Amino acid sequence: MPPSKDVVKIAVQMMGAIPQLIELNQAKPLSAVVKEVCDVWNLNNSERYALQYVDGQQAYITESNRGEIKNGSILQLTTAPDQEAAKLHGGIQSNNFDVKSDSLKKLASLSRDVAFAQEFISRNGLNQLFLIVEEDKTIGEILAYALKAFVELMEHDFVSWETLSPAFIKKIVGYVNIVPMDASIQQISLAILENMVPTSHSLFELVKQQVTLERLISLLQVMNQQLQLKAMALLIALLLNASESERRDMMEYLGEKNLRQFIHKNIVHASEPIGDEMAHYLYVLQSLTLTLLECRMRTPMDPYSQEQRELLHSLRHAAFVSENESSAGNSNTERRHSLCSKEFRKLGFMNNSNPAMDLHRIPPGLLALDCMVYFSRHFPSAYSRFILENSSREDKHECPFARSSIQLAFTLCEILHVGEPCSETAQAFYPMFFGQEHFFEELFCTCIQLLNKTWKEMRATQEDFDKVMQVVREQITRTLALRPTSLELFKSRVNALNYSEILRLRQTERMHQEEILAAPVLELREQLKPELLKLIQQQRLLHLCEGTLFRKISSRRRQDKLWYCRLSPNHKFLHYGDVEEGIESLPIESLPEKVPVTDMKALLIGRECPHTKEKSSGKQNKDLLDLAFSISYDVGEYLNFIAPTRYEFCLWTDGLNVLLGQDMGSERTQSDLDILLSMELKLRLLDLENIPIPDAPPVIPKPPSNLNFCYDFTHIEQ
Repeated sequence: MPPSKDVVKIAVQMMGAIPQLIELNQAKPLSAVVKEVCDVWNLNNSERYALQYVDGQQAYITESNRGEIKNGSILQLTTAPDQEAAKLHGGIQSNNFDVKSDSLKKLASLSRDVAFAQEFISRNGLNQLFLIVEEDKTIGEILAYALKAFVELMEHDFVSWETLSPAFIKKIVGYVNIVPMDASIQQISLAILENMVPTSHSLFELVKQQVTLERLISLLQVMNQQLQLKAMALLIALLLNASESERRDMMEYLGEKNLRQFIHKNIVHASEPIGDEMAHYLYVLQSLTLTLLECRMRTPMDPYSQEQRELLHSLRHAAFVSENESSAGNSNTERRHSLCSKEFRKLGFMNNSNPAMDLHRIPPGLLALDCMVYFSRHFPSAYSRFILENSSREDKHECPFARSSIQLAFTLCEILHVGEPCSETAQAFYPMFFGQEHFFEELFCTCIQLLNKTWKEMRATQEDFDKVMQVVREQITRTLALRPTSLELFKSRVNALNYSEILRLRQTERMHQEEILAAPVLELREQLKPELLKLIQQQRLLHLCEGTLFRKISSRRRQDKLWYCRLSPNHKFLHYGDVEEGIESLPIESLPEKVPVTDMKALLIGRECPHTKEKSSGKQNKDLLDLAFSISYDVGEYLNFIAPTRYEFCLWTDGLNVLLGQDMGSERTQSDLDILLSMELKLRLLDLENIPIPDAPPVIPKPPSNLNFCYDFTHIEQ
């Protein structure tokens, strides 16, 4: 008798036959298992048959994946992959329209299975798809099914994208460029080109030349969300695979064509909400745009550069133009040098004799100079008012413009992550970024005026410079967290968040912190904690029962297939399976795979996960590691996850730890516990408002010697 773990009890069904309940011996060759099933139904030529899952994508059972079969699985006996591949290979060559269409439709569905794909490709099936696409008369659903089948077959990486024929590529490019074209065909064509771009530089150049940026911009303006998504995906692929100089040229062209305005109008402010994938592409575009500032940010000022010196002196001329004119002509060199030094001191430079030294710090380098010049040229009144207002003070309360600008530029670079590599999964874009030209400079101009306002509100001196910058940083980050949709809205909100409001928020947070640190309150917290932790555990398990849509991350594409996982209502099984785009929630019955909770052995996180170790040879992405977790449930068997957000990561890892009988360890648990404890404590202490809580409990008096003072209510007074 084989060990029990080598035997699984399953059901096998076939159209028109009574289902069989069998014990599948995993140690027995799969061909022998199929033959035994065929013998029960009196079927000859068992090599022409194969087992296949009934639900989900109906994947074929092979020697490599048979270990995934679990107790209670329902399989069906069907035509073997090689037989089906041969049949469809002939069907797609048929002259009968209906036969050809049905064959391509089935081919598009079966091509997701790796066993079938291998058999079909080995029969030179891809070349037949090439011929169908290259035919001039191929239109409609036949073309759509052919392209979809081609994409699914190429997903398995059996064939290189570089083997595509020029005629085929020309057709795909044509489907994208032709204006009156079916949207579904254009979506698939854009996806094909997106896959081609990262493969080689020659394909990148080909796609870049054949599909113009202007054409992609026009596709982003259509009112079809999926078409917009595919066009944006191709645009991002081109930008990411371009050289630094090419990317700069492409970004400049996109700026000239007002890409931001189109995105702001047709995507950011569209009637339909922005999906996760589009949010990621917008984040990448924002990050790449801000990266164009990195060169200036990391370049210190060269005091011998005539161009840079002219920019520096333009600040002085713009602020003190009348003084310059009156003193020009009759001043010697030494006097002019003394005057320049005095004016640079009024501008707030630390080294007024050689202000270029202030701009040696990188970051922000020359970017700070660019921002100051932009402010002086585009907001001359505000600039002059800032300088003259502070240079006339003699009470050491003047706000140094240059020093403040350099530190503010550095702060904005940190907040906006200028120069940092793009994350593979992040979606944190700012809606107002796409509604404003010269976003960084305009944001700087708003914030430098905010800094001057905050400086006056704080009645700050030079010794308070760091404190002011901390307050300004807090004002900016708190306002950006509200995700304002325009710079004007940002300006109104950040100015409303004045120093008094910051103090109030800090005081509230501090009082809350002090309140929860009192000894009696700490004791009450400890008494409440177990009950609230059970409440959090229930919430985590309920979230797992609702299920989550996960994305598979491949080495070639950022985001690959979708799959869904959810916990059964009785908390005994994790059900999962591949799904199509656009699915929000799936019933458990439609998820073909499952893992018994009792078989789960350990939860792995980050670098411990097998699917992150596989990528150890390449550049490891920190964001991907922060969202990766795996469940070990059999010897060498893992269920691997990449959470869509950090929030989902915390909820799932907490829930899985609960199922494993371990403590919840995510930062979300502590956050939720603090919120619940705070609410519960406020309710419990509501009657003690404005009453100081003593550090020590009151002394309990001794019990009385007798209880004769008690009133007897049993006698009714007459």
